Amino acid sequence: MVYYQKMTPKGYQKIKDEIAGLKKDRPRRIKILQEARSLGDLSENTEYTEAKRDLGHLQSRLRYLEKQLKYAEIIEKKADGKVDLGKTVTLKFADDPETETYQVVGRMEADIAAGKVAFDSPLGQAIMKKEAGQTVSVAAPAGKYQVTIKKIE
Repeated sequence: MVYYQKMTPKGYQKIKDEIAGLKKDRPRRIKILQEARSLGDLSENTEYTEAKRDLGHLQSRLRYLEKQLKYAEIIEKKADGKVDLGKTVTLKFADDPETETYQVVGRMEADIAAGKVAFDSPLGQAIMKKEAGQTVSVAAPAGKYQVTIKKIE
């Protein structure tokens, strides 16, 4: 069974952009490797070892990202009034007088510091498919807490 990675159109584009940047950088890294190789004895050539390692990391990252695109399932926003991938939600935590705003995104795009919460995180799972005004219980590793969905955009 193949598992498809859910993501927003922006997340998909971000991966494509990173792949393009890495492919653009590859010839430069190959040239560095060739120049380091021409310095002589490879067994004691630190420049060659580092250049080879750096090129290997670049190639590995490219394979990983291309696999993510191959198995990507792009989820478009629906205007159904429920929390779903790509939507922005304003939440009120029971123990905090302030509200927080998050965009619900795929696992690869998640960045809590940037206001992006993964749909399959404890918070994401608790609010998925819920409507504004609902209060849900979130079962997180640190313990349970309550959150109220104030607004869905």
